Amino acid sequence: MNLIVRTIRETTFPNWEVIRRNGPVLATAIHSGHLIDPALRPYLQADDATLRRDEDPLTGIWASVGDDLFRTHTSRFQIDLNRPREKAFNVDPQDTWGIRFYRERPPEILIDRLLEEYDTFYASMKAWIESSIAEHGRILLLDFHSYNHCRGQKEAPQPGNPDIDLGMTTFDPARFESVGARLQETLNRKDVAGRALDVRTNVRYPDGGHFPEWVFANYGENVCTITLEVKKFYMDERTAMADLRAVDDLLQVILDAKVAAVAELLGKR
Repeated sequence: MNLIVRTIRETTFPNWEVIRRNGPVLATAIHSGHLIDPALRPYLQADDATLRRDEDPLTGIWASVGDDLFRTHTSRFQIDLNRPREKAFNVDPQDTWGIRFYRERPPEILIDRLLEEYDTFYASMKAWIESSIAEHGRILLLDFHSYNHCRGQKEAPQPGNPDIDLGMTTFDPARFESVGARLQETLNRKDVAGRALDVRTNVRYPDGGHFPEWVFANYGENVCTITLEVKKFYMDERTAMADLRAVDDLLQVILDAKVAAVAELLGKR
């Protein structure tokens, strides 16, 4: 197999990482980064700890299960690839869980530069997905995120949150329901750091976010898009200290589930 790797130095935007291995699985981690352009720093109100808490640390590791993968090393608070373009750079606390991340809006010339990255991402994904469909017919897209579960009084863990919430509103169930079911049942048979995984579907989020919805709207006939929202049980979300055993175990169980889902995807041709 030929391995085609476009490193972060070769991309249009230096903090993107793109790997192409020409298989039927594309994995993305579009909120995994923490870097902020120095030009934005004077306008920030949030400190690094506040930014990191609402980013998706380490999800880029799990995206390595993809044959192809995309991950960004910049923060979602620089440009959010999972929101509509008009909200991709946002200073309104109403759109960010009541948290004010920016004290004031930066100059429009700077925001326009950030939106170039947004536009290039979607143009690149269009070409990437279309070439993958042309080669494989049908593909599986796994979009990795994480979520906080210690909000509220005394920041105690909130009940009712699955370890992995699978977003399955962005694929055609007539074509791909069995693929999603195979992924879920494989994950639910696994242990992570000595505990059985609790994996459910569509618990916390009524949709998959702008990116998977965009994929579904444009390529739903040929792309099975599943969002994996991992509860931050693999780390302390307040201090950002990770449990490396849990991170490694999750990588293995997600890999096993991907293999099972791909077998189902290819078997349905």
